[in-house]
Amino acid sequence: MERLLKEIRILKLYSAALTLVCIVFIFLAFRGSSEPHFKEIDVERINIVEKDGTLKMVISNKERQHPGMVNHTMMKPREREAGMIFFNSKGDECGGLVYDGDEKGSGMAYSIDQRNTDQIMQLQYSETVGKEKRRIYGLKLWDRPDDFTLEKLIKVDDSLKKLNDPVLYKKAFAKLNEEGKLGSERFFAGKTADGDVGLFLRDNKGKVRLRIYVDKNDKTHLESLDENGNVVKNNL
Repeated sequence: MERLLKEIRILKLYSAALTLVCIVFIFLAFRGSSEPHFKEIDVERINIVEKDGTLKMVISNKERQHPGMVNHTMMKPREREAGMIFFNSKGDECGGLVYDGDEKGSGMAYSIDQRNTDQIMQLQYSETVGKEKRRIYGLKLWDRPDDFTLEKLIKVDDSLKKLNDPVLYKKAFAKLNEEGKLGSERFFAGKTADGDVGLFLRDNKGKVRLRIYVDKNDKTHLESLDENGNVVKNNL
């Protein structure tokens, strides 16, 4: 009996030692790589956040894409393409990269937003398919007012939509555009749908006033235009 008890004690010690060795090996194995490592993952959306939870970037498919934020307030749900959306520490969307392509056409745009409002710079590409193919790509710049923020625009838009009057809605936005509240395109460098490649400068109302380009027939142009779009000077 004494011999049997001695053997049991030895087995207990052996078992305890073996368990301790296994624990040490497991600890060392995980200690060698403190961060998870994945060779490949499938995911519908990734949120990049600061330690305090502040959202800084979203990488998403189309279905789960972020609608945007203004002053930490989520905008209403809307359809947006897959890509990346950037957010600043104020809680505002400040730019992004979106893209798509289907049987109707293709497109991609990288946008940079002005503080408190919409995009002022965009590198873009768009193309439609079919008999009348339209392909446009290049760099665009806009001017936007500081006194009519995106937050104000959203409030005006919501108020007008509640009136359920399409005619009034259209007139109101035409007035805002005439007053320069919606911003205006000022610069384009790239290729137009007509096949012209060059530089196109606009006045503060968004009307082209200077064109420097090579047309689809390889003819060069240097043109000044009046506010009605008429060429007033052609240096070539």
